[in-house]
Amino acid sequence: MGQPVAIDLDGALGDTRPLWLDFLADAARRYAPIAPLDPGSLPEDRGAAAEELDRWAAKGVGDWRAALERFAEDRIPVYLRPDAEASAALRTLAASGRRIGIFTDAPEALARVALAHLGAARRVETLQCGSGARELLLEQLGSGTFVAVTARDLVNISVSGSGT
Repeated sequence: MGQPVAIDLDGALGDTRPLWLDFLADAARRYAPIAPLDPGSLPEDRGAAAEELDRWAAKGVGDWRAALERFAEDRIPVYLRPDAEASAALRTLAASGRRIGIFTDAPEALARVALAHLGAARRVETLQCGSGARELLLEQLGSGTFVAVTARDLVNISVSGSGT
């Protein structure tokens, strides 16, 4: 078994940010009569933004994470397409018995929908989401963990067996 690999969901497999931004615009419009939301005022870090959305939702909006999950499930094919090279690299790494973790600042609901759509969910041992996800995952996987922040990094790790 080789060294573990930590993969940046948005950088190496598929960028979920455009879908996130469209969800925020939709939520602001849909829930405006209940509680106003200015997506532009939210922090860029989606973990921090999620905390603010929790406070916003407490004003009567309800479970925004479930709404995000439904929104993502309905629209994800428009936003993400599996990358053949990255998918092959992920399969190779999984077949070699390496521990594979994914990190993203996106909320877990969005990350899980993205991983399922990209065909990566069953190859991933652990998923860390929100603020500080990379650091938490590296702590969990241990020292010597290779980090793939781009699809090219992922391919290089799978081919050479070493980090970039």
